[in-house]
Amino acid sequence: MSKEVFNNFSGGTFIPASQRPDGTWRKPRRVKDGYVPQEEVPLYESKGKQFVKNLPTYPIGMSPEYVAAHKAKREAQVKTSLIPGLMIQTETKKKKKKNKNKSVESVSKDLSKTTISEREMISKSPVEASVDPTKRLRNLRKKIREIEALELKIKNGDIKSPEKEVVDKISRKKEIQQEIKQFEAKQ
Repeated sequence: MSKEVFNNFSGGTFIPASQRPDGTWRKPRRVKDGYVPQEEVPLYESKGKQFVKNLPTYPIGMSPEYVAAHKAKREAQVKTSLIPGLMIQTETKKKKKKNKNKSVESVSKDLSKTTISEREMISKSPVEASVDPTKRLRNLRKKIREIEALELKIKNGDIKSPEKEVVDKISRKKEIQQEIKQFEAKQ
């Protein structure tokens, strides 16, 4: 709803009465000279927004004639296509696809020629090489103490039916003792 400003014969400037969307009426309002209605005030645009607005839509250095010709060519392709939205591929695109398919086939042939072999493990556990020998020895002795505590609980009857993990841990006692002897022999 545009609000027009009228000069009254009494010398004042007025915005005439208007009707609101709900049906009620607004009173006429007196305004100062030079008043511009809100709807007529131009929207503020920052310098950056103005700069972006004035930028060309095509790459720098490309002539506007070439851009117009290219747009016309694409629009003609769209109009001549039988199905709306379907773009007909040019021969260069088809050649690219054929070359792509050939490269995929060559890669698949190369992959079929390759074989996969397993590497042998040099040591039993990779932890041994990275951990300090004294720390490893301390950890092994701690495991032995835990195993002996579990054996004692089983003998006393605190653990009536040991779980599989506990049985496995107890069965590793001899291996851990041998490992401790090896570390002590090295030092």
